[in-house]
Amino acid sequence: MQKQQIEGFRLSPQQKHLWLLQQGDNASPYRVQCAVLITDNLKIDVLQIALQNVVNQHEILRTTFSFLPGMEIPLQVIIDNYDISLTELNFTDLSWQEQETKIESLLHELNKIPFDLENYPPLKTYIVTLSPKKYLLILNLSALIADNSTLKYLIDKISISYSACLQGQDFIDEPMQYADIAEWQNELLDSESELGQEYWRQQDITSIDNFNFWFENQQIENSEFQPQCISLTINNDLVKQIESLTHTYNVNKSNFLLTCWLILLGKITKQSDMFIGVASDGRKYEELDQVLGLLTKYLPLCFHLEAEFKFSEILKQVTESANNAYEWQEYFTWEETVKSAGFCPFTFEFSECIENFSVAELSFSLYKQYSCIDKFKIKLAGFDTSDSLITEFYFDANLYNAQDIKTLSEQFKTLLEDAISNPEATISQLNILSDRELEKLLVEFNNTNVNYPQDKCIHQIFEEQVRRTPDAIALVFEQQQLTYAQLNTRANQLAHHLRQRGVGPEVLVGLYVERSLEMVIGLLGILKAGGAYIPLDPAYPQQRLAGMLEDAQVKVLLTQKSLISNLTQYPAEVICLDADWEKIAQQSPENPHTDVKPENLVYVIFTSGSTGKPKGVTVEHRQLCNYLYAILEKLDFSTCTSFAHVATFAADLGNTIIFPALCIGGCLHIVSQERVSHPEALAEYFHHHAIDCLKIVPTHLAALLTSSQAEKILPRKRLILGGEASSWQLIEQIQQLAPDCQIFNHYGPTETTVGVLTYPIKPGQRQNDSTTVPIGRAIANTQIYLLDSYQQPVPLGMSGELYIGGHNLARGYLHQPELTQAKFIPHPFVPDARLYKTGDLARYLPDGNIEFLGRIDHQVKIRGFRIELEEISRILEQHPQVQQTVIVVREDVPGDKRLVAYIICDTKSQTNPTSADLRFFLQEKLPEYMIPSAFVTLKTLPLSANGKLDREKLPAPELAENFVAPRTHHEELIAGIWEEILNLKKVGIHNNFFELGGHSLLATQVISRLQQTFGVTMTLRQLFEFPTVSELAVIITQQLAEQADEEMLSQMLTELEELSEEEVQATLAKEGASK
Repeated sequence: MQKQQIEGFRLSPQQKHLWLLQQGDNASPYRVQCAVLITDNLKIDVLQIALQNVVNQHEILRTTFSFLPGMEIPLQVIIDNYDISLTELNFTDLSWQEQETKIESLLHELNKIPFDLENYPPLKTYIVTLSPKKYLLILNLSALIADNSTLKYLIDKISISYSACLQGQDFIDEPMQYADIAEWQNELLDSESELGQEYWRQQDITSIDNFNFWFENQQIENSEFQPQCISLTINNDLVKQIESLTHTYNVNKSNFLLTCWLILLGKITKQSDMFIGVASDGRKYEELDQVLGLLTKYLPLCFHLEAEFKFSEILKQVTESANNAYEWQEYFTWEETVKSAGFCPFTFEFSECIENFSVAELSFSLYKQYSCIDKFKIKLAGFDTSDSLITEFYFDANLYNAQDIKTLSEQFKTLLEDAISNPEATISQLNILSDRELEKLLVEFNNTNVNYPQDKCIHQIFEEQVRRTPDAIALVFEQQQLTYAQLNTRANQLAHHLRQRGVGPEVLVGLYVERSLEMVIGLLGILKAGGAYIPLDPAYPQQRLAGMLEDAQVKVLLTQKSLISNLTQYPAEVICLDADWEKIAQQSPENPHTDVKPENLVYVIFTSGSTGKPKGVTVEHRQLCNYLYAILEKLDFSTCTSFAHVATFAADLGNTIIFPALCIGGCLHIVSQERVSHPEALAEYFHHHAIDCLKIVPTHLAALLTSSQAEKILPRKRLILGGEASSWQLIEQIQQLAPDCQIFNHYGPTETTVGVLTYPIKPGQRQNDSTTVPIGRAIANTQIYLLDSYQQPVPLGMSGELYIGGHNLARGYLHQPELTQAKFIPHPFVPDARLYKTGDLARYLPDGNIEFLGRIDHQVKIRGFRIELEEISRILEQHPQVQQTVIVVREDVPGDKRLVAYIICDTKSQTNPTSADLRFFLQEKLPEYMIPSAFVTLKTLPLSANGKLDREKLPAPELAENFVAPRTHHEELIAGIWEEILNLKKVGIHNNFFELGGHSLLATQVISRLQQTFGVTMTLRQLFEFPTVSELAVIITQQLAEQADEEMLSQMLTELEELSEEEVQATLAKEGASK
């Protein structure tokens, strides 16, 4: 039978907050626990009496939590008489080491035992006998009735009570009772809270959960809160240095640790606006001193960080913020301030360890302590002892693993030591990496030195191969082919012809030809003459082509007769490799002798520039030779005999195929442009010409694999992906089609000579945490550094800008010394060396491989939030119907920046996902501000000439429906609210709120207006689920109808209650007769 009434007290604000948290979570972690070591002649029966006396004096230790039907929040119900049970355990038969293990296990198990809050006070006590004069008193309490300070005062009171019992005296304690304090707190919030709550509203706490750690688990299977702990002890010498510093700056030890914690969080999350929940024990008034019960709460403190701020300045900011928050602590509750049972993801707590107590020849000393009174992601708890400082890093094991938190604790200590040594250092100057970590990142990962011939030019290596295999087929184009001897002869003839026209070292020669035999003959001929070639794509517009030739000051240009008409705008000596060949063939077939050196230019490749004008990257023979030897070793082409070139000649991507093939005796197939862009034609060509090795851009390959003969497009032995990020989805498709083909992911900017990182994909390997394939490790004689904006190394796993050093760095940019100086910077760790600043964002994976995260300039800021677009793409591509995505920021309306997602759907899916489907999918994985406002489905992504995404050609999103005017009064009211809040002239009933530019901040305004207008209860989730005027009108109409039905039923019941039993029977009989 349910209770009809109970006598009790309202929960305190802290208890209510914790109660609400426990309802949607695992309640077990929310408790406080300590183990107290008692030495000497303990009388357990006296201890039992002492405990009972303390329980009798303090109502909170006799409190249960009871409901009446319909109540969501219980009342505190105090039991007048409660006999505390002291459970006895005996570990005397165990060694001390065995006892320690057993105690640790016992404490862990006790924390799992649930409390029966409604029927019994949540206090459990145990006494463990370790030896005749050594005992362990364990106190286990629900956090609803205790906090850290409670443990401290409780042990003190137990020791005093024990002493009194031994002396036959009464234990006299006249404490303030917790229920009275709870009522005072509630009344304070009810009556005088407006000024205090305004202080907390100004802190903008609603954005408190907008950051997380890179190593946070984003795919949580078990959402139950599971706190674990990693401890780090700061020795006495370091503590003395901390005390000296805090004395100098007139701050306390707690705020020093909090400042270090804040800066570490800022460095790792890369956020400038930070929130940390700081524990305040709620006992600032003298009357509350030594009160037992849950008074502690976490106050969200707001901080702003800039890299140029000094540590001492942040320390001052922290102290002021903590003092202000402390003054207003009574007025903060999550439920009143944020209107939800929220929590601070990153928290801080500092307290003095429980003191040793000596009474009646007994010594009471703390052995272990545990406290969890609120939810968190990571909490730093500091405990000040007599000879050291203990820092404990509590973490939710659902989100983080212990090794990552251990690394975090070590980084905290490193930063702390650095701050002590130089408190006037700026945030950017403070180091978080230990010497061991620096050694790993700077030296171990970059131990790539390998000897190779450094006195050769690339064409000389080709000539050596000609001598080895003169009759082997070197080059194939359609029905044409050349042996190594024939190719060498033609290249030599062209080289002599060019030398007669002034071509030699450092002379640039344009190579403007279609994909053909002439393309390779021209390339080799220019190099043999001592010059450097500039590859030019025939698809280039004439204006762009002329600009490149003019910038390079080209005097000689190799082309074909069919292309001459495109060259009328530039005055250079033009040589047609087809029409003029009869004349060229009269030259000597012997290798020319030139004084070209490895440090001379080998080619200049133009890449797009941020100014809109292409920039020429100048690469020397020595860099290309290093790449050649490194890639031959890394990709192991020893078993490959046939190579296919399908990439644009105007970029360096194809150099992975061209030069290795011609320097190891392979057969190089130059595939025609018609076949390269036609899946069926390419499949047919590869069917008749077995290809061992192919390098290609992933999006190009994905398009080709739409062929009905997709398996024929893939090579037999080596597939190298490069030019852009590769997806695991593509890898799985390749592995299904060609399980014996070894796949490599290859990364490198043109400025570092083709590629510098490779990642071999194992047979059957599938994705782990990321949808993109790692870019791997450095090739020979290459150094990779991931640095922050101040060119300091970032920790393992943390994102940083990718810098490249070593033998592969290009000379620079053609005729652009300022740009060269800006991008090829002095090496911060090696004297007289350079690094190339890529602008790419990457991170080290735990195994030492590197993961590409996107471009730094694709990092955007919308509504004050910093967003990595690649992160949204990776999550969205996890949708089962999505194959590929691109996220961009559009500003089609000035000042209105919107995220737009462009979607390529999975061809295996029978239907395409709707915008609502995708938005709902992302809502489960990303914060609202990272969810695109529009989703545009495309059949293919627009590509540039070199096979990369052309962002300029992505279409602007259009409304999915034509305008349909409101049809009902409800629709008119809703549309009017939208028009006002979104600042639009008209809104149709099928227009999507979020595609019109709405977001969560505006959504809250809409919900408020709808509730005021219609008198119904609406939620943000409803707007996300029903984001059109017509859908909302249906929901509101249904709610209004339900309200009307409830009012009618209530009126009928009221009328029936006013009737006598005879009148009721008569009414019912009348109703029955009428039917």
